[in-house]
Amino acid sequence: MDVLIVGSIAYDSLESPEGKSDNELGGSATYSGFSAAFHSHRLGISKVGIVGVVGSDFLSKDLESFIDAGLDVSGVEEAEGSTFRWKGSYHDDMATAQTNETKLNVLENFQPKIPLNGIEPKVLFCANLHPNIQLSVLEQTKTKRLIALDSMNLWINTAKSQLIEVMKKVDLIILNEEEISLLANDDDLVSAAKKIREMIGDPIVVIKRGKDGVMALDSEGIFSLPSFPVSRLVDPTGCGDSFAGAMVSFLSKGEGQVTRNELFESLVHATVTASFTLETFGTESIRTLKSENYESRLIDYQQISNIR
Repeated sequence: MDVLIVGSIAYDSLESPEGKSDNELGGSATYSGFSAAFHSHRLGISKVGIVGVVGSDFLSKDLESFIDAGLDVSGVEEAEGSTFRWKGSYHDDMATAQTNETKLNVLENFQPKIPLNGIEPKVLFCANLHPNIQLSVLEQTKTKRLIALDSMNLWINTAKSQLIEVMKKVDLIILNEEEISLLANDDDLVSAAKKIREMIGDPIVVIKRGKDGVMALDSEGIFSLPSFPVSRLVDPTGCGDSFAGAMVSFLSKGEGQVTRNELFESLVHATVTASFTLETFGTESIRTLKSENYESRLIDYQQISNIR
């Protein structure tokens, strides 16, 4: 197992200026899983596994879509009740979703069980879940190379001390600019990222900036990359999770400490991958992505960004 992803599996109902769609397969483990699986095929690495919980209403065709993508679903448990559901909409600010309804359902009592029989993933990605759940995952999993973690404003506001303790145990933190500023209580992104590294023991800090691209801070300093300009922005849901899935899949190739060049390359692939996610409702774009389309956009991005 090269990559293990622990997160939510959901059904989303979405609305944006481009239209609306109900009961889309979603969740942090779903988007990051499809993204990581795509790159695992590109890179010739082995399996990507996902861990999450679904209800008795979860459709067999959706489980099959995970399997068809090459994901190991032995960590997907079915519990009595309904699958986690989220309703959200995007209006003038397409960077921020308005949550209209959240039903945690089976996710409310989710206690992940890592079913890998002693197999140690090279990279573990703890997608957005309560910090106590993330800690439980870390305690169950021995990781060969890297632990990455995502979070959200809710946990920063309601479980900040627990979140900081979990962050002290990981190697890479992926947050958006609002979350970084809130966590550090500092509106200057560079200053905020430095404070967080000092606060929790100098992990790599990656800041997702939406249309403004991405910024990263490691032991060598700061660098940034632009976003890829998409012609039609339909649905930003899951964009950050697809970004993370691509990143951790790429980083599972190497050994030892992550180098600056590896980090840079992983963010190039993460940025290009996220640009596809924006173009349809739900997971369709990332789930059906073809290598030739990806490689063509990667070349375009390298030229646009003057990356060699």
